[in-house]
Amino acid sequence: MRHSIDLTYRPHSYFWAEELGVHLSSHIKGAERKAVYETLIASGRADEADEILTSHALSEEDRAAFGRLHPSFMGGEYLPNRQSQEVEIARITIASTTRDVTCVYARQGAGRIHYRVVDEYGGDTLTGKSTCTSMKPLSLGQLTNFFLGAWDLLNVLGFNFEHPGYSEREIKAFVLDASSSYYAEFGQLIDARIDRWIRSRKRQQLA
Repeated sequence: MRHSIDLTYRPHSYFWAEELGVHLSSHIKGAERKAVYETLIASGRADEADEILTSHALSEEDRAAFGRLHPSFMGGEYLPNRQSQEVEIARITIASTTRDVTCVYARQGAGRIHYRVVDEYGGDTLTGKSTCTSMKPLSLGQLTNFFLGAWDLLNVLGFNFEHPGYSEREIKAFVLDASSSYYAEFGQLIDARIDRWIRSRKRQQLA
């Protein structure tokens, strides 16, 4: 039985890793590079991670080379670069041909934290308010509502699975990664939102 997700949880800070010089996998824009880096970390082989693998953004030359390997290797590589002292606090990667990634960035301003939702298309996939501020880090519930309010994941699912006949497994596999270095239950909450959408869709099809 799924445990209750704490929607009220909020991290103490988003900026501790930057202040301490700690490298987080969320610093890596590319979805494939991030996945490989996390695999190396999990297997105790962090020393094998080279500069290209761990750099925030690739050069145009390296990005083109990755794209020639397979379109999916471009996922995340076209996200906007983070501004000075800005960090990625959550991301969702979908199983489109180019493994499209959408993220929430946060930076500390004068007494407030500034957030923005970014995609790889200059904001063309965003349909709601994509910026906000707060005096302290957002709760998990607030973060998720802000993220999905700017980029409507459920609408994306509806577009890609418009016709009946898809299994629950196929629909859930469309989200390849829903992760955060600051909210341990973010992925579980996204999974729960998808489950709720699937149940609602089934009821509508049976009506």
